Amino acid sequence: MSVPVLLLEAAGPESEALARTAAASGHRVHAVTDAATLTTYSGELRRLLAGCLITDFAQPGQALADITGYGRRIGVQALLTVNEYLTDLAASACAALGLPGNDPERAPAARSKAVMATVFEAGNVTAPRTMIVSDLRELRATAGAVGFPCVVKPADGAGSAGVTMVTGPEGLEPAWHAARAARVMYGLPRDERVLLQEYVGGPEFSVESVTQHGVTTHLCITRKHTTSGTHRVEQGHALPALLPAAAERTLLDQAGRAVAAVGVRNGATHTELVLGTDGRCTVLEIGARLGAGHIGVLIQHALGIDPWRILWDIALGCHPAALTPIRGRYAAVRFLTTPHAGRLVAVTGLPAVSTTIPAVRVRVVEGAPVGPATSNRGRLGHVIVTGHDPLAVDEQADRILRQITITVGPGTQS
Repeated sequence: MSVPVLLLEAAGPESEALARTAAASGHRVHAVTDAATLTTYSGELRRLLAGCLITDFAQPGQALADITGYGRRIGVQALLTVNEYLTDLAASACAALGLPGNDPERAPAARSKAVMATVFEAGNVTAPRTMIVSDLRELRATAGAVGFPCVVKPADGAGSAGVTMVTGPEGLEPAWHAARAARVMYGLPRDERVLLQEYVGGPEFSVESVTQHGVTTHLCITRKHTTSGTHRVEQGHALPALLPAAAERTLLDQAGRAVAAVGVRNGATHTELVLGTDGRCTVLEIGARLGAGHIGVLIQHALGIDPWRILWDIALGCHPAALTPIRGRYAAVRFLTTPHAGRLVAVTGLPAVSTTIPAVRVRVVEGAPVGPATSNRGRLGHVIVTGHDPLAVDEQADRILRQITITVGPGTQS
C-alpha cells in the first residue's frame, strides 16, 4: 500500500538509499531540509520526492512545529532520519505525530556526548572516564586527574570532527581549539563545552543494531580500521567481525546496555566500542542511527539484509522487520584520503568494478581543495570488496588501497 513517508534530510548516501527504497516500495517520499542543503540535491533525488518542506533546523522549536504541521497535512505514516544531528528532533516529531520512534525525553543522550556520559554511568555502561570542561584553564587543571594520553572532543560533535588524542600537556591548547572549531550542521545551537576522556587502547569495533517496539536485535559487529596518531580517523570497515565467543558476548552486552541507556525504542543504533587486551569492553559512544561510512551497503553484501527496508518497516510499525541473514559472506570498505593539503590533481590506479569489487567511487572532482583527513569528512572516495573469506577480503582491500595514487598539487583548502 502506498503511503506518505517523511525523511528528515534526504542528502547523503544513507539518506538517499532510504529515499530510493521507499520510492521503490511505492511510498510517497517527502523530505525535510533547509534552504542551503536543498541546493545540493541532485536531479535524480528531486524526482524521487513527492514533496519537500524547507525549515530552519537552527531553530529547533520552530522546526518541530513545521515538521508536525507538514506531517499532519500530508497524513504521514512514517518518519525517519539517519542524520546524526537530527535524531533527537526526529524522536520529538514522531512523538508529536503518534508514530513509532524513540523516547523524546532521552533522545538528546544519543546526540550530546556530555549527556551520554551521564546516562552511561546511570545505565551501568562501561565507558571511559569523562570530564566536562567549560574553558581552557579548566581543561588544563583537569587533565592531570585523567592522565595522558587522553582524548579531547566536542560535547556535541560527530564524524570524529574535532577529536584529538593528546599525549602531553603541550597538546591541550591545540586540542581545545580543534574541539571548539568543529563544525555543526545546519547552524544548530552549539554546546561550547569540551569533553576530556581517558584514552582506552585496543582494537575498535562497532555494533550495528535495530530495535523494534523496545526489542533490540544486533545485526553484526564491524571491525574498524583507524589511523594512528593525533586524529583517529576511520580508514575502513569490515563485517561481520570474527571474534572469540566471549569477546562477542561482551561487545553485544555493552552495546545492548548503551541502546537502553539512550532510550532507543524503534530504529537503528551504531555503537562504537574498544576491546582491550584484558578482554574489557569499553563503549566510546552511540548514535541513534544506522552506521555511516557505507556500513549499510556492507550489511547488504555480506548478510543479504536490506537495512533500508528494515528501517522503513520499523518506522511504519506494520509488521516485524526481516532481520535474519540470508547470506554468509564478508564485506569491507576502504576510504581514499590524503595527508597533504592542496588541490586534487588526479586519482590513479583505481580497480575496475567486478563481482568482488562492487563499488569504486571518487567523490571529489579534480581541482577541488583537499586536505589531511582529520575527520570523516576528509574522505575522497571509497572501494568496497566482498568475498567468502574475511582475511582474503581484508587483504584485497588493503592491496587495492596501496595501488591507488592520489596526486595533490599546490592550493589552499577552503
